Amino acid sequence: MPTLGIDKNDHQAGKIRGKMLATLGATLDEINKEYLEDEDWREEEDIAERLENYKKQFMEYDNDQSGDLNIMDVKIMMEKLGQAKTHLEIKKMIAEVDTSNSGAINYKDFVQMMLGKKSSVLKLILIFEEKTKQQQKPQGLPPKRDLSSLP
Repeated sequence: MPTLGIDKNDHQAGKIRGKMLATLGATLDEINKEYLEDEDWREEEDIAERLENYKKQFMEYDNDQSGDLNIMDVKIMMEKLGQAKTHLEIKKMIAEVDTSNSGAINYKDFVQMMLGKKSSVLKLILIFEEKTKQQQKPQGLPPKRDLSSLP
């Protein structure tokens, strides 16, 4: 996908970044629409909701809004998830998923990975991260305990 050029020294690039995000979001919505209209995926449980979540995840980790998760995007993603990996490990993870042999994960590859039956390392890490986000942390002060309540 084409990337709009952003001058790194231009501190007023918010509008350009907003346009890039809107363009990328529209492109990903079109791909999601293809999956929603596809007979093979219609019977999947909560497919529309899952595709929307995948879109948000993909956009969050696609730092340059290029439409692909390149090696640096995946490296930063893994570090954010607390799963730092070497470049060689990341290249192997990308190669597991990359169907176009471009050295990056495009959105269709990403969705195929997440919806598909085959387990990849990246898919397992993303699913684990999603499940840990869903767990609610207790609110308020912890209950007071005394020595007799300890095991």
